[in-house]
Amino acid sequence: MTSGDRAAEPGAPEPIPASAPPVFADPLDGAAGRPPLDADGIVVDEVARSFGSVQAVRQMTFHARPGRVTALIGPNGAGKTTLLLMLASLLAPDAGQIRIAGADPMRDPRAVRRAMGWMPDVLGTWRTLSPRQILTTVGRLHGMPTAAARARADELIVQARLEELARRPSRVLSRGQQQRLGLARALVHRPRVLLLDEPAAGLDPTSRLELRELLRGFAAAGGTVLISSHDLSELDEIAEDAVFVDRGEVVGGERLVLARQAAREWRIRALDPQALSYQLAHIGVAFDRVRIDGDVAHVALDREEDAADVLARLVRAGVPITHFAPAVGDIERTYLSLAGGRR
Repeated sequence: MTSGDRAAEPGAPEPIPASAPPVFADPLDGAAGRPPLDADGIVVDEVARSFGSVQAVRQMTFHARPGRVTALIGPNGAGKTTLLLMLASLLAPDAGQIRIAGADPMRDPRAVRRAMGWMPDVLGTWRTLSPRQILTTVGRLHGMPTAAARARADELIVQARLEELARRPSRVLSRGQQQRLGLARALVHRPRVLLLDEPAAGLDPTSRLELRELLRGFAAAGGTVLISSHDLSELDEIAEDAVFVDRGEVVGGERLVLARQAAREWRIRALDPQALSYQLAHIGVAFDRVRIDGDVAHVALDREEDAADVLARLVRAGVPITHFAPAVGDIERTYLSLAGGRR
């Protein structure tokens, strides 16, 4: 989706350049402590939910802040879907409190739905209606006058790059096109909070870049974004904060600190792989921390300072380095470390 039209609207988010990388904050920022209930954004305080004897969510507490994109991360069965349904006012918690832009989803669901754009993983649609008709109808359901709803639908059709399909039945849309339509639906009423479940599923690379730009722009204008996805590399490109959940609980404290301190794998490529392999051993990198795969060396290093030192010493030794970068991002590294400790 493109953001040029959106930026021209009064009060609409100003997009930031797609090349500007987000700054990844400590996941503890979004998971530790008990945020005040009157804080803006999304506040989850000691929330619990069970289904019979199964505790799907256990005393979850975190704050997804305005102006930030927050990732919600965890394995299947961790409680993410149950939590998202409670945030969307579709499921009542057994205990605890939730606030969406200051409103309680159970006491004032209308206020929450006015403030929130909700894009579930699978969103049913009217298969015989066109994208333009669907967006217009959603606008009308949000209380927009017919003319305003039609105008907003036309704007979002352009942003979603669905112009050629705007008047076709929605049943002809591909998976990626349905995703773009789903995001457009979430944006119809210009919400302050976006709740997204697997929004990049089925999107082509161009659409993924446009999604990043749109979400960063939305957050930069003061909006709150909570995004759940299994595509950890994609989250590393978008998210600034992260909330890790496991077995219905927010992962915090020592377990999360230790996970973030785990050694990171770096990918190193050189024009002369033999020289690279020789020099890694020569400068003292332990044999069990190096894995050679063709012309690429995968090296486990504890700190970024260690990586900088290894790179400097390889360059001084005359090794023709062409690539030196982390094999995975911060979010993916933390998740993989948590998953390894979970077994």
